Amino acid sequence: MRIDMKKRKFIRLLISYLILGFMMVIIIYPLLWTVGASFNPGNSLVSTSIIPKNPTLDHYKELFEGKESLQYVQWFINSMKISFFTMIGSVITVSFSAYAFSRFRFKGRKNGLTLFLLLQMVPQFSALVALFVLAQMLGMMNSHWLLIFLYIGGLIPMNTYLMKGYLDSIPVDLDESARIDGASHTKIFFRILVPLSKPMIAVVAMNGFTGPLGDFVLSSAILRTPESYTLPIGLYNLVNQVMGASYTTFAAGAILISIPVAIVFLMLQKNFVSGLTSGGTKG
Repeated sequence: MRIDMKKRKFIRLLISYLILGFMMVIIIYPLLWTVGASFNPGNSLVSTSIIPKNPTLDHYKELFEGKESLQYVQWFINSMKISFFTMIGSVITVSFSAYAFSRFRFKGRKNGLTLFLLLQMVPQFSALVALFVLAQMLGMMNSHWLLIFLYIGGLIPMNTYLMKGYLDSIPVDLDESARIDGASHTKIFFRILVPLSKPMIAVVAMNGFTGPLGDFVLSSAILRTPESYTLPIGLYNLVNQVMGASYTTFAAGAILISIPVAIVFLMLQKNFVSGLTSGGTKG
């Protein structure tokens, strides 16, 4: 019996490691190919390889040469601006709304939470025409601030539901004790709940920062001039040209996008994992 148990345990571990190894290959292989392509000479992917025979930094230099058709530095600044303010705005709005749903009882509370979940089922592109018309009516085409507000609004429903679940796991007794000592709702929120909610705040911040960097559909509908482009739009144009498409330069630009994401992730890493797993424990 002991031998059979050991064999079963070994087989389970072996299968688990094989699955993990397979998933790692799926995740890492495209990244290694992109890194290799960014150092390969030429513009075509046909002659590229994961390990370049004649590695070059020409594609990275090309990104910062300031050509009129390749305003990478401006696109990078635009993306960082939109991502940063989206992150700040989403953290503030989600924190307040989650606190209200978690600690207060008011008419329409349950319906509001249900509505938040239903809103996640509506694809983003389904409202694209309405958002485009809204931007024209407000005279805010090519406006980064309109895009920031739209991103923040799109992040509120699901993140609020997650953070509300996390706040529910914090004992209400802490609020009541602080209220007996004369603390207001504002003090309770900022001095008790916010420090205890750092893991989930880190999750919301990460979602707010990475969301705009991966969006192409909404940003391409609002931003129409090269000076206002974000990185997804600008880099897409590099490979969308019938003549002169530069896949290797696209790869170099894509690698540089990952640097700020990696920095933000490392800054929030300690809180990120626990916040992501704890947010859905209570609803």
